[in-house]
Amino acid sequence: MASSCSSFTVSGRFCCCSSSPASSRPAPSCRLKHPHPLSSRISSPSSSKISISSSRRRMYRTVNAHMAAEPKSISEDRMLVFVPPHPLIKHWVSVLRNEQTPSPIFRNAMAELGRLLLYEASRDWLPTITGEIQSPMGIASVEFIDPREPVVVVPILRAGLALVEHASSILPAIKTYHLGVSRDEETLQPTVYLNKLPDNLPENSRVFVVDPMLATGGTIVAALNLIRNCGISSKQIKVISAVAAPPALQKLSENFPGLHVYTGIIDPTVNEKGFIIPGLGDAGDRCFGT
Repeated sequence: MASSCSSFTVSGRFCCCSSSPASSRPAPSCRLKHPHPLSSRISSPSSSKISISSSRRRMYRTVNAHMAAEPKSISEDRMLVFVPPHPLIKHWVSVLRNEQTPSPIFRNAMAELGRLLLYEASRDWLPTITGEIQSPMGIASVEFIDPREPVVVVPILRAGLALVEHASSILPAIKTYHLGVSRDEETLQPTVYLNKLPDNLPENSRVFVVDPMLATGGTIVAALNLIRNCGISSKQIKVISAVAAPPALQKLSENFPGLHVYTGIIDPTVNEKGFIIPGLGDAGDRCFGT
């Protein structure tokens, strides 16, 4: 996988891409070849050789790269991209990739993948309350999701409906606001045709934005700009996608510092028509058989 950005880090559970302040120097590029299937962590960004370590075993190898020096500590403004190393995620991505997968199975696979990614994205992020309750056998200390804290899900139509299908079974007391964004087949520019977002969201909201395909980045950037206009910062948003490509990740890292992206897989590139390669085709058409 190759991408051009000021820094690109892959960790045991995530990879992160961030953009540094604009300067006269061109953005350095980082080429990562054959990443560890569990993902890896890139360190020592100031050198031309980067160490990669597995999250499960302390095994190292090196990758040649050209990167600008950056502080040792990870900046809070860095965009993080998580690719969870779960075998079920790999399975459902594989089902989605298969051109022979019929529409009903494709839609179910998208829903199952969305369930797993939402589960991973909500880890250590949902607000909780603690207390004690009476169990049949005695007093127990307990922890519940706090229903008073707003959790919002924003699916981007059409295919986002399938990826978010199981959200209500995972996330208690969520509110769902739909966004419809279409992409011109010639110019690849997005057009918003449906916006159910309120004028303002509560300032402490946690927002999941669900868009199956992060290809050129036009659609997701348009959606996040609308959400930002509701008073929400990038650090309050997590993006859920089935497949992502470097052009979209680059745009997101430049425009939304602190954003977190959860995706089933990162593919190498997009073609001249704006489709991810190898990708899985038109997710909306395949979900709904059109």
